[in-house]
Parts: sequence; C-alpha cells; structure tokens
Amino acid sequence: MDQAANLRKLTETGTGLKLVQPQDTVKKTKIIAVASGKGGVGKSTVSVNLAISIARTGLKVLIFDGDLGLANVNVLLGIIPKYNLYHVVKGHKSLKDIVISTPEGVDIIAGASGYSQLANLNETQRNNLIKGFAELDRYDVMIIDTGAGISANVIGLVMPADEVIVVTTPEPTSITDSYGLIKSIVSQSKDKNLKIIVNRVRSAIEGKKVADRVIDISGQFLEVQVENLGFIFQDEEVEKSIREQKPFIIGAPRSKAAACLTRVTHTLLQTEGGYTDEEGLTGFFKKFFSFVDFKEKEMEERMEEDN
Repeated sequence: MDQAANLRKLTETGTGLKLVQPQDTVKKTKIIAVASGKGGVGKSTVSVNLAISIARTGLKVLIFDGDLGLANVNVLLGIIPKYNLYHVVKGHKSLKDIVISTPEGVDIIAGASGYSQLANLNETQRNNLIKGFAELDRYDVMIIDTGAGISANVIGLVMPADEVIVVTTPEPTSITDSYGLIKSIVSQSKDKNLKIIVNRVRSAIEGKKVADRVIDISGQFLEVQVENLGFIFQDEEVEKSIREQKPFIIGAPRSKAAACLTRVTHTLLQTEGGYTDEEGLTGFFKKFFSFVDFKEKEMEERMEEDN
C-alpha cells in the first residue's frame, strides 16, 4: 500500500482525536495563527480546511479572518456575509451577532471591508471588539487566517497566539520569505510555539526536504525550534475546490490533499502546546493592541531620530 493509500485510509477510518490541554487548568480557547511569508502559497485554503478537519474531531472551531480587507475565508466557503467586523467596531452589532455558522461545521468571523488594519481602530472601537470576544468563550479552537508578510498587523496577530503555523511551498522565494517571517517573529520573542506546513509538494521526500531546510536554518541562525507538522500534496482537487468554493476536505475527502490534511490535524492535536494568556480571547486582543501601539511608537521615534 503506497503512502497516499495509507493517508486515505486514515481519513476514512476517522481519527478519534481530542485537543491536548494542560493539566489542572480551566478549559479555554486555543488560539492558532496561520501565517505565511508571502502570498499565493495557499495559506487561507489550509486555514479553512484545517479548521474543518479539526471540527470533525468533535471540537468547536471558530475561524477569524485576520486578512480583513481581502475576506478570503468567506469566499472559500461560498458565503456572502450580511454583517462583518466593520459593524462591530462601529458599534452597530455585537461580535456574536456577526458569527456565521457554516454547513461545514465551523463558525467564521468575516473580514471587514474598509478596515484592512485592526491597528487603526480608536479606543472605543477596540473596546467594542475586546468586549465582543469576551462573549465568545464556547470555542475549543480559534484559527486566525492572518495576512501574508511581516506587517505590524500580521506580527501583532501572531505574537499573542498559543501556536503559530507557517505555511510555505517548495518555491525558493516562499522558503526565503518563510524564514523571514520566522525571523520577524523570533525578533519579538524566541518562546513562540512555531510549526510549519509545506504545501503543494510533489512528493513526500520534497515535503520533508523543504521542512528540514527551514527547520535547520531557523535552528542554526535564530536558535529557535520549529516543528514539522507535515506536508500537503499538489492536487488538482484543491484547485477545483477553490473554483467551486467548497473546501476539498468536504468536496474531495478521498483526495491526496485531504488525506495529508488529516495527518497534519492528527499531528497538531496530539502535540501539547502552552496557553499564552489566562484571559483567553480578550487577553489575546489586548496583547495585539499593545503590540501595534508599541510598534507605532517605535516607528515614530525612529522618524524623529532620522529628522
């Protein structure tokens, strides 16, 4: 039986997985940020399908579209939201009012057109957002689909997360930019729980080779450990699913990509990760705003020095 067949068998027989939580702690939401050094690597596709795969294990999952202005998450699910974060920050709707439940078993918070930068919110708008997340304590996992690159908005969403998944491909530019993203994260904290997924690989050997390269150079030059979550095969079913706006884990459950994603889910949920903040989702966004304020002040000081 080849590797693809083995992975497919895992998908068909089910995983029986559960979220590994620290002992002697109150259950709370685990926050996983999915990021990439450059666009076009399939980060949002991985985020959505991973969320659905996790939800299939019986966990309650929320997807937060952190790439706000582009609204990739709802597009991939074929959803046109009536309300989004714009209505929350303006005080027109509460956060729980804009949460969309999907047939795929996950809930989503769509991005806000015209509010591409959460960092630009005023104090009232920030408080509306933080207050809203305080009411969303029923989820086991929140996956944040961040924007691509290393902007303050992206790094700000990554830093307070419990775990960070970097999505890359075998392309040299993607590998280089993934390292750049990891370097930017490590420059702020060397204690982040970093993981990597190699997307669009042609073979298992290629997937391992790319992951090992990123892991080795990160360890050598940044002195940080990056965990290999696995790879996802290049698969025409993925491209088809994007066109049809139906996640491949649902539309093509017997595909090579779906089998790989099931294996990634198994690895992710069986790895115990620390919870970074006792305040959960509210603590996450308080830390986010503190980070972007710090970076803004830092930039202003540099500009003054240059003048």
